[in-house]
Amino acid sequence: QVQLVESGGDSVQAGGSLRLSCVASTNDFEYKPMAWFRQAPGKQRERVGFVNPGGSTDYVGTVKGRFTVSRDNGKWTLHLQMNNLRPDDTGVYYCNTYEQTWPWGQGTRVTVSS
Repeated sequence: QVQLVESGGDSVQAGGSLRLSCVASTNDFEYKPMAWFRQAPGKQRERVGFVNPGGSTDYVGTVKGRFTVSRDNGKWTLHLQMNNLRPDDTGVYYCNTYEQTWPWGQGTRVTVSS
């Protein structure tokens, strides 16, 4: 069974930066569009950005220009660089395939204070 392990979450002040990582346990990673999702307190999980196997990316409007998704296929690792963080970026961040086909990991918590 595929395992996803997210890391890098922390508590930061507004305007700060964080880099999240997600390691997958399968080389299927190389062939999948991969995405970052977040679940804010009291809200449904939403996809914030994704990267295709070839490297093209797209983002939800609220993070465009601030977040960057990247991947290292050789290390089966997905990254999320988050800059200029805002309090409404607070939540638990998860990675998965774009279509959410793998079991969810434990996520990594990001807290942004004003």
